[in-house]
Amino acid sequence: MKRIAILGSTGSIGTQALALAARHPERFRVVALAARENLDLLAEQVRTFRPRLVSVATADGAAALRSRLDGAGAEVVWGEAGILQVATDPDADLVLSAVVGAAGLLPTFAAVRAGKVVALANKEALVTAGELITAEAARRSARLLPVDSEHSAIFQCLERGGGACLRSVILTGSGGPFRTRPKEALPAATPHEALRHPRWNMGKKISIDSATLMNKGLEVIEARWLFGLPVEAIRVLIHPESIVHSLVEYVDGSLLAQLSITDMGLPILYALTYPERLPNHFPTLDLAAVARLTFEEVDHDRFPCLGYAYAAARAGGTGPVVLNAANEVAVGLFLQEAIPFTAIPRLIAEALDRHPVRPVRSVEEVLAADAEVRAALGARYGCAPAARS
Repeated sequence: MKRIAILGSTGSIGTQALALAARHPERFRVVALAARENLDLLAEQVRTFRPRLVSVATADGAAALRSRLDGAGAEVVWGEAGILQVATDPDADLVLSAVVGAAGLLPTFAAVRAGKVVALANKEALVTAGELITAEAARRSARLLPVDSEHSAIFQCLERGGGACLRSVILTGSGGPFRTRPKEALPAATPHEALRHPRWNMGKKISIDSATLMNKGLEVIEARWLFGLPVEAIRVLIHPESIVHSLVEYVDGSLLAQLSITDMGLPILYALTYPERLPNHFPTLDLAAVARLTFEEVDHDRFPCLGYAYAAARAGGTGPVVLNAANEVAVGLFLQEAIPFTAIPRLIAEALDRHPVRPVRSVEEVLAADAEVRAALGARYGCAPAARS
């Protein structure tokens, strides 16, 4: 039986993981959970799965959760120290890192330092501190297992074909809700429209990132560190059907692809059960019903965020930290309807221009650069500095 801790248990990935654990009680035992503010759902999860340890964002939240648990017996902790306690829980064999945004950096790094197997659904940890995390994973013999559908697809293809003769990897993306919208109509795009993803059911932040194609940019940087690839060996293609989740290309021109239905439950389950595969309740892929698979090049003129991500990846150091922090601030402002959709890439470009790239030698330097960018944008746009989401 595999003992699991989940960081971000009330989010989209966390709730799906717990649903899978409930379907396979002979395989999984949930020993620790961490969430922020959805105390009603968290209390329900605690009553159902009986973890020993639970963390929430604040002391008030911890007190409120204890009052909801009716003697369920879990130890309730809070704040940064609390989530780090969950991430390093000695009872956990595997830690699912599903916290949204840069807030996942510290607990993910802590889990790696503790030598855990880390199922990584938080791409921002590798985006901002990939070199530090992968080096620490090597030192501690910690395993990083991708949960994102694209990186899971690459991981599965490499398991079959090996990496010695690899030429490139190809990340696919649906193109988001504005794939066919003319450039002149994009300034009028609303948060409601941007959140209506054509293929995937995701949280707000990642849905907006998909609409701008920043999600693909973050995935490029994540793939660089997960698979030890140069940025130039990572390509992006638009694939509206979202059936081919990614491909690997070998030096002889052969391509291996991973195909499946559009459901995050599959890569989540694969990460939780690796190196095994389990029969499951998901429907099989009916290729005849799909009928056609199409691929398109990215329109960088309409969606410049992907190009900014490549530039930040090539710059290295604090470049990806600035990119990620500026994007999180911009997405927050857009969701508040404080800026138009097309201001998201402008704000990111401005931040990259204003913050000279510095080397990164520690997590503390990553956090300092992140805070610096958020404070500068908060002052410039007349809003409180956005916390790491």
